Amino acid sequence: MARRPNENAATPPTAAPPLWHAACGEVVYERALAWQHDLWQRRVDDRVGDVLLTLTHDPVYTAGRHADLERNLVRNDTGVRVVPVERGGDVTYHGPGQLVAYPIVKLASSKAVGGFLDALLAASQATAADHGLPAVCDRRRPGVWVGDDKLAAVGLRVEQGVTFHGLAFNVDCDLGQFQAGIVPCGIRDGGVCSLASLGVSTTLEAERARLVARLAAALGRDVVSVDPAALPAPDHAPCAPDRRARRAGSVRGTPAT
Repeated sequence: MARRPNENAATPPTAAPPLWHAACGEVVYERALAWQHDLWQRRVDDRVGDVLLTLTHDPVYTAGRHADLERNLVRNDTGVRVVPVERGGDVTYHGPGQLVAYPIVKLASSKAVGGFLDALLAASQATAADHGLPAVCDRRRPGVWVGDDKLAAVGLRVEQGVTFHGLAFNVDCDLGQFQAGIVPCGIRDGGVCSLASLGVSTTLEAERARLVARLAAALGRDVVSVDPAALPAPDHAPCAPDRRARRAGSVRGTPAT
């Protein structure tokens, strides 16, 4: 006689779908922002799966929605433009040699936001620890720190249950740009550092692979690489930097972690 299934047995968990990773080169910030917005809308509508963009930017300051530019934009004649954005946090710098990761991920519920932020921080901390660096996450001064210097910043936005913006990890960037025109992240009692400034000899590509693997582990997801050109985008060359935007003026708008 055939046995009836145990109706009280726990249902096996469904494996999480893969996280599609597009490894890009340098992308002008405004173009990357438009790309995030496009992918965010498609993810809200379930027209794409979860996507992770990793890339670098041309030199730019970005000001979060709570940025105090009156206090933290100390010079506006550096030739680096300021772009207002929706993420949390204050004003920060992006540029060559800094690895940026933008996860466009649909969360299970609003309660998952804190855990997702923790995963971004944990991945950054673990990447630093792979080099023997005593990096810590500081709740009082959000980000990943080595001593009194910030190595990685996190600034996230979640709308309709889908994340965008993300994290920035300093590999070998021009640290002088952080303090040339801003108080980074509005934090006056701390500095900034990079793997290079801490004596780590590495490449951006090596750290990309390391950070993506650490993020996959923190999120419990498998990562599948995808050609950036295969992803939907507002234009046909999302990874080609637009050099004409390099000096697009000084301050745009008004008042990363």
